[in-house]
Amino acid sequence: MLIHKIVQELQDIPEEKLAEIYDFIHYFRLGLGKVQLQPRTSGLLTGKLDDAFFESLPEAELQQWE
Repeated sequence: MLIHKIVQELQDIPEEKLAEIYDFIHYFRLGLGKVQLQPRTSGLLTGKLDDAFFESLPEAELQQWE
């Protein structure tokens, strides 16, 4: 069984390093219980954008941001 192999490996780790291993295992296990989020899709807006979205802004409007 795999858990026995893991325990055997842990027995060869120096005592001062076991806290790091424990933290890793503990937080890994906690992460397993989290709800899986939907993969993020690129872009800020949902739906489709028409061609006007990609047109350059008029110079007067660009000046307002300087």
